[in-house]
Amino acid sequence: MPKKKKVKKVKKVKIAKKVKFKNKINSTSKITEKKSSIPGPDEKPEIKKIKKQATEKRVYNLKDFVVYPKHGVGKITAIEKATIGEIDIQFYKILVEKEKLTLTVPINQQSKLRPIASINQINKCISILKTKPKIKRTMWSRRAQEYDQKINSGKIYELAEVVKDLNKNTDIIADQSYSERQLFEKAYERLKSEFEAVLNIVPEEVQKKMDKALGRTQILEDAE
Repeated sequence: MPKKKKVKKVKKVKIAKKVKFKNKINSTSKITEKKSSIPGPDEKPEIKKIKKQATEKRVYNLKDFVVYPKHGVGKITAIEKATIGEIDIQFYKILVEKEKLTLTVPINQQSKLRPIASINQINKCISILKTKPKIKRTMWSRRAQEYDQKINSGKIYELAEVVKDLNKNTDIIADQSYSERQLFEKAYERLKSEFEAVLNIVPEEVQKKMDKALGRTQILEDAE
């Protein structure tokens, strides 16, 4: 019986030695992993790029024409300062003549504004007006929503597309629904006001230019 007890003790010692040996291997492997993650003298550390916060660098001047997406073309009539809650705020006063509306836009919120179009952009708009209208087969309520979003987007090409798509080449009220006519006139006047500001010509001349591109001149001549 005592011999059997001794055998058991030896086995336990051997198992304990094996466990210790495995622990040593694991600890050494962890150390080597940590060492490998540290860059050597020849290796360059990985640099993570940090995105810079967007800054609004553009500054508009007095009497500049700008476009406010929801209201169209306006003119900066004043640049004023005010203190609100112990914070000095600088803002633009913008007159939207077509809507008889004066907007107050803080200078740090210029993302709501855009400069008026260039001559090249106006020429591109005229080219868009000359193309054939795209007629979608979807329900009018959905199309009307899409047209309204384009009008209020502040993007001049989208505005020109709405004018082109809703142009019926006719002044007969029966050929257009009330909501269609309203959206067409809204888009037409927005585009016309930007044409006036960029080309610096009288509204009558701008209307002739737009109507010629839309193919509405013949209708007007027949009406006269």
